[in-house]
Order: sequence, then C-alpha cells, then structure tokens
Amino acid sequence: MTMSLNICRQRGLTLIEVLVTIVILAIGLLGIAGLQSRLQVSEMEAYQRAQALLLLNDMANRLAGNRNAALTYVTGTANPLGAGMTCPTDTSSRQDIDALEWCQALQGAGEKLAGETNVGTLLGGRGCVEESPVGSGQFLITVAWQGLTPLTAPPAGVACGADEYDGAADSECVDDLCRRVVTTVVRVATL
Repeated sequence: MTMSLNICRQRGLTLIEVLVTIVILAIGLLGIAGLQSRLQVSEMEAYQRAQALLLLNDMANRLAGNRNAALTYVTGTANPLGAGMTCPTDTSSRQDIDALEWCQALQGAGEKLAGETNVGTLLGGRGCVEESPVGSGQFLITVAWQGLTPLTAPPAGVACGADEYDGAADSECVDDLCRRVVTTVVRVATL
C-alpha cells in the first residue's frame, strides 16, 4: 500500500515576516538614535564641567600667587565676572590683569566663531570670588554655568549665578535646576 503524501515545502519569505523584521529594525534604529542624542548631551555636560574646573583652578592659582592682594580679588556674587558682563579694562596691577584675563576666559575669548563670537568655553559662564567668612583669609571661588538638562539645584550657600539660568515659564529649567557650579576654597595665611 503506497500512500502518497503531498508535502508542500515553503520557499522564500512571506510578506508578514518581512514586515515584522522591518518593524523590529525600525524600533532598534530609533532606540540607537535616542541613545546617540543622550550621549551628545552627556558629552557636552562633561566638556563644560572640565572647562569649569580649568577656569576654577586658574583663578585659585592666580589668587594664591598674589596672596598679599587677595582681598582685591573679591567680586562677591552680585558682581560676577564672565558672560554678559563687561570685563575690567584696567591693567595697572596684577589683580586687574588677572580679573581681565579670567573674565575673558569665562566669556570664551580663547576661541571665536567667524572671527567675532566667543565660543571657547561654558554656556553663560560666570565666576565669583568671595571671602567666606569675612576676615577669615578663606576665599570661596565659584564658577557657574548653564546646564543642558535639569538636575538638582546647587546648595543654597553657593549663590554665584543663582536664578540666572532659569528658562521660560514652560521650560524644565526652573528653580536653578539647570545651574551648574564648581567651587574651591583658597586659604591665605596672615604672616
């Protein structure tokens, strides 16, 4: 007894299998594109933090190098140097030169776009020097700048640039959530 079985073998791909594959690839590619954009934001945040640390150490070294005139470096938080400020033009003392150079560095004067626009540093970089507490010989140096995404606000005791980096009413950057700061303390001994 011979039975003939009619076996059909499938050849090629069906249209449904191709469509499912395309959908899976599209979702994967969208995920990679989203990851790439987040990586770019993280890279820019890291770059700005590195620039802020360089500028912070620059002023700390300038103040420590001219410790006899340390009090003349105090800007307070109401008169920071940097973005949106007019840099001092007097170059009659070492402190005046240091303030001018630090202000220009905070504004990004090291690199220019089309020969005119400063682009070589932080977004909205500002620098403050405070004596804290007054008469102690301790100087709090702060560099503040505009972050790209909201995080936690800096501590209340760090007032440099406070409320300067909030966005519009519908922005995520409210209540200093996009303000970034780095600080250091320089101690000047009274000899």
